[in-house]
Amino acid sequence: MLKRFKITENRLLPDDAIPAASGIPDSPVMVFVNPSDDERQLLIHHFQIDEHTLASALDPDELPRVEQEPDYMALIFKRPKSYSAADRFMFKISSVGVFLFKDRLIILLSEDLPILDGKLFSRVATLQDLVLKMIFRSIQHFTEHLKVINMISNDLEDQIIKAMENKHLLNMLIIEKSLVYYLSAIQGNGAVIDRLRMNATNQMAVGFNPDNVELIDDIAIENKQCYEQTRIYSDVLGGLMDARAAIINNNLNQLMKTLTLVMIAIMWPPLICGFLSMNIKLPVDQHNAMWPFFMVLIVGIVPVLVALVYWMRNRNGARKSRS
Repeated sequence: MLKRFKITENRLLPDDAIPAASGIPDSPVMVFVNPSDDERQLLIHHFQIDEHTLASALDPDELPRVEQEPDYMALIFKRPKSYSAADRFMFKISSVGVFLFKDRLIILLSEDLPILDGKLFSRVATLQDLVLKMIFRSIQHFTEHLKVINMISNDLEDQIIKAMENKHLLNMLIIEKSLVYYLSAIQGNGAVIDRLRMNATNQMAVGFNPDNVELIDDIAIENKQCYEQTRIYSDVLGGLMDARAAIINNNLNQLMKTLTLVMIAIMWPPLICGFLSMNIKLPVDQHNAMWPFFMVLIVGIVPVLVALVYWMRNRNGARKSRS
């Protein structure tokens, strides 16, 4: 799928112009979403994009990088995918391929992402400015996802304290795995930004002006802060996993303690009945008053033990509240 845009009066607008008679699109900004075979051939043969670089731009596992070709500059950077409930706490990452020509910008996406949406794109002066703002928006997207991850992890932590199910702990492990991928992606984007900063003063057809150089510096600072924030979240989440596992074990021990007391409480009546029903002569079997005595003992010992269990649970709860 192809989306075409143009820059008019420092604004990025859809390009509704009819393509030339040859059928080849000639818009300043073209976004190819999961390009078909015909679109791939158009990119390879008409725009002279390297086939390997094109495939790398659509590979979610490809490392971010910058390549300088004679006619264009190729960039591959990382961007988080939109999260949905079907992902089951796994925050995934996708690759974005950008090919910056002298008078044209080609963007490759493996799926339809809001790559050019937001207030950041309300004012765009040049194609170079658009490329840098796309990277900047990717960093903001990572930061937004970190806030969501923090909220989800706090909710899972409350559920782990209250419940003993392994699924909550496994969900926390999945989130921790996502943060590791985020760290790798953000670090790779930092390498791309550093490479752009090094080549910013290169006076080539796709070179950057002084305003772009200043924006690159701001992007580098934002990316570094995003990386540090992700690293802190990952370290804290990983460090507390053992503590949360200990909480689950403690909850299980408390439950087993309660079940043991209940088993002791319901064990006494069968024990006494079995003792009295033995087919041997007992010292008390000649006394008629002993039968009512044992019945009262059997019936009365159960509520006493239940009251004892209730008292012990309340005492433990009072100790926890004071601590």
